[in-house]
Amino acid sequence: MTRTLLAAAAIAMMLAPRAFAADLAVPHIYTKAPPVAVDPGYNWSGFYAGLNVGYGWGRSAATADFADSRSGALLSSSPGRFDLDGVTGGGQIGYNWQREMVVFGVEADFQASGQKGSLAALCAGAPDGLQDGVCTPGHRGDNTFDPALPVAFNLTQKLDWFGTVRGRLGIAVTPRVLLYGTGGLAYGRISTSGSVSAINVGGFAGADGGTFTPVAASFGSSTTKVGWSAGAGVEGAFADNWSARLEYLYVDLGTVSGSLTTPVIALSGAPLIVGYRSHVTDNILRLGVNYRFSGT
Repeated sequence: MTRTLLAAAAIAMMLAPRAFAADLAVPHIYTKAPPVAVDPGYNWSGFYAGLNVGYGWGRSAATADFADSRSGALLSSSPGRFDLDGVTGGGQIGYNWQREMVVFGVEADFQASGQKGSLAALCAGAPDGLQDGVCTPGHRGDNTFDPALPVAFNLTQKLDWFGTVRGRLGIAVTPRVLLYGTGGLAYGRISTSGSVSAINVGGFAGADGGTFTPVAASFGSSTTKVGWSAGAGVEGAFADNWSARLEYLYVDLGTVSGSLTTPVIALSGAPLIVGYRSHVTDNILRLGVNYRFSGT
């Protein structure tokens, strides 16, 4: 009997820890959740520099004037417009600041230009049945007269180079796409050349058979003008440090003018003066790429 009780007690002691352990709750192990991936966006702030290439549709609103050097009288004025079209290319440098979606900055650029155009003007000769023209005299003999002939003036202009210093203000419509407007100072060099050709009609008064003397003159000059510019564009970042842009820019360089005293004989017998006035504007569409020195 005693052995039976001892054996039962031993068996109970061995089974008790297992039953106790079975009644304990399984502990819950807490682990830290992995971080959620967050798009850091893009920050446009910082210095940048780049290159661009485009095409310019320029315009010169020009007037050719013919005047008498003795009296100063304006004898003829020929207004006209001609295109200054050609390829442009250069570089830009700037700095941006970004506050939330708003981006503002300053930019300077310098462009070489192949834009060029020309204008032809004419001071009319004598109409049928008359001796003198608008700008030049004819010759009268005893029984007949030699009518004055026209004076031709050809004007050529070229935009050699130009640059701008502008402010920029834009909105980041997405972190990597910027829409902006821009405006500020513009400057550029305009080269002008011209040629005048005519035939002086002369001879002794009262003597039939006039003389016909071809004459010509030419000139050239360059001037640097200061004006203004304005435009707009869209720029997209395709890498942390790189962006590409499409930009339109309007440039107004103001008016250039000049004059030339020619060997053409005016109505007073003094030399004829030919002058010009040209208001030069430009419309430029260009593609560019920029490198920002502090990428996101």
